[in-house]
Amino acid sequence: MERISLSAVNHANHVLKKEQSNTNTPYEAQRDFASVLKESMNKVNETQVTSDDLTTKLVNGEDVELHSVMIASQKASVTMQATLEVRNKVVEAYQEMMRMSI
Repeated sequence: MERISLSAVNHANHVLKKEQSNTNTPYEAQRDFASVLKESMNKVNETQVTSDDLTTKLVNGEDVELHSVMIASQKASVTMQATLEVRNKVVEAYQEMMRMSI
């Protein structure tokens, strides 16, 4: 059974712990957030590409197990759904902040 990589979550946790121990400038915080976001999006893309590759190999009749293709497809689906939920929460938080009066 394959193990799901949590490196993006661990990296985000590392950034948060570092941020709590240090006072970062706004530029550093923005750069750290951007790097975590970029790494997370790369991981999502990687799962999508892996799923597509395995599906293509199965369709072409290459030696690929059906269960491996289905597992890769479900991993890609779950990571995409989680990414969309995070995006929705970020947009919702942004909209809430824009409604605040100063």
